Amino acid sequence: MKAVMLMFDSLNRAMLQPYGCDWTKTPNFQRLAERSVRFTNCYAGSMPCMPARRELHTGRYNFLHRSWGPVEPFDDSMPQMLKNNGVYSHLVSDHGHYWEDGGATYHQRYSSWEIVRGQEGDKWKCLPELLEPCDVNKMPNKDGVYFYATREMQRHNAVNRKFQRKEEDTSLALTFRNGLDFLDANHGCDRWFLQIECFDPHEPFFSPEAFKKLYPDDYTGPEMDWPPYHHVTESKNEAEHLRNQYAALLSMCDKYLGRLLDKFDQLNLWEDTMLIVNTDHGYLLGEHGWWSKCVMPCYDEIVHIPLFIHDPRFACAGEVRDELVQTIDLPASILEFFDIDLPVDMQGRPIRKVIQEDKPIRDYALFGIHGAHVNVFDGRYVYMKAPVSDENKPLYEYTLMPTHMRALFSAGEMRKAQAVKMEQFTFTKGCPIWKIPKGNGQGDADFSDLLLKGEDSEEAKHMDNNSIVNSANFGDKLYDLHKNPRQDQVLEDIEIETRMANLLQRAMKESESPSEQFQRIGLPENAEITEMDIRKLHQREKSQPVILQQYPWTRGAVNAYLALLKFIPREEREHVRQVLTKEIPKQTKMQVTAKIIIDLIPLVIAEEHVEMLEYFVSLAARTS
Repeated sequence: MKAVMLMFDSLNRAMLQPYGCDWTKTPNFQRLAERSVRFTNCYAGSMPCMPARRELHTGRYNFLHRSWGPVEPFDDSMPQMLKNNGVYSHLVSDHGHYWEDGGATYHQRYSSWEIVRGQEGDKWKCLPELLEPCDVNKMPNKDGVYFYATREMQRHNAVNRKFQRKEEDTSLALTFRNGLDFLDANHGCDRWFLQIECFDPHEPFFSPEAFKKLYPDDYTGPEMDWPPYHHVTESKNEAEHLRNQYAALLSMCDKYLGRLLDKFDQLNLWEDTMLIVNTDHGYLLGEHGWWSKCVMPCYDEIVHIPLFIHDPRFACAGEVRDELVQTIDLPASILEFFDIDLPVDMQGRPIRKVIQEDKPIRDYALFGIHGAHVNVFDGRYVYMKAPVSDENKPLYEYTLMPTHMRALFSAGEMRKAQAVKMEQFTFTKGCPIWKIPKGNGQGDADFSDLLLKGEDSEEAKHMDNNSIVNSANFGDKLYDLHKNPRQDQVLEDIEIETRMANLLQRAMKESESPSEQFQRIGLPENAEITEMDIRKLHQREKSQPVILQQYPWTRGAVNAYLALLKFIPREEREHVRQVLTKEIPKQTKMQVTAKIIIDLIPLVIAEEHVEMLEYFVSLAARTS
């Protein structure tokens, strides 16, 4: 028996023909659906990129215990388990996060691996423009203007593109070539697992002109294919153009998927080879007024993902399965396919029963991003539980591998670390583990260095939009996906919310959640949650530390006010409060809104920083 997993990054299911899209050109995804089982209720778990990949190795939720990071010494890695049990595992990928600090232990778990350089901000090639002073006006979006790390990534990407002018030189084409070469060489052998992992269609949406011509529009401005991690501020034409750039790259992905399907036909791999086509998470293309992911709540476009599986043991081609499955179920399914026992710490369950009979294997999906909402879905209702305060505390990283995406944990972070033995964490196998306070994006954050010392200062280098936006800004959310699949109307039903809160509590306990996660989101860890508990949370959510409490404040106004203060040096914040206390009554006699706070920014911020602060504060003001 053999298995191939083809993984794309940031695949929006609603943009695929098999999931009902009528304007993108994805005929090979349709062809795939006719040769496989298509799943309608597959959900991501931990997000974004590397947290999802840790789930694909361990079959365990990652986001309750740590953020972006490597495979841990105590983790059971699915490719490693294959290797240890006589199944050869091979990875081909252009996903540059594998060779950064925060992903550096994944690829070595395979028997062998090949990488292709040049995606996104991969530090691959150097040309003189990287050695010269940066012109921020040339950045593809405002994130690159205001954030040092994003700017450096975008500068490297501009260089990388110059070495990928022909389609055959693109990272996507080379990754598929390597994967198909493996199949040509090894299709006659038995007991191997091939993972073809493509960074596309992740932003930037860089594709050859032939694919862009499939989606003409009226946009005539400069190159625009990299949305910010921000709410939509672009014109209608610009937003349409960005969506078309995603569609163009998606059609390129579809072309190369077709080459893999051709190879399955040519080598008759359908007879004895499992094929899984999946993604780590989705992507917002203007839905809910947002681009990208991570900054906003985990809406359905982000977490409800496409999945196709051909299992040669069952004659199910072209069929659809509606039962709930998650990313953590994929490693369990691959191990089961090769008749390898699952480790006791694996939470995922083999999908075999769903494929055979569409029988349930789970009654909830748990998902989220470390330090953001903790979310649960029961097949109909999704409950998003936010932090109860702007401080978003207590929150810790539990790890033996203290690395961020592109950096080691700093000495300052490690000085606050404690080596602890967490008895409730059975998955650490008795190992002591670092418990490190999470410092980014907390309510006591001070972003004033960004103004005082500039975007290139050491203090500002690690900032991004996730630092500025706290999930408490959005509050708790409950949606009925049967009646409101667009999630544009929050459901107010205390009975259902209480039931979902108890389900969330159960899911967190079954995942051995740290106790402080319950405290952070305001739920009891052990006691049953009552309707009175939920009402108290609602009341607490409405009481925020603001000035002029005789006025009603919208939630967006509170968010904007608290975000603005974080950019003011601490010794000047009282003066700013006094200015706002004086000026706000001149703007309204009724209600304080986010627009009022944003309009007053020029009164408290130096002129050269006003545009930047308006960009940041308008982002933080969002409530949905």
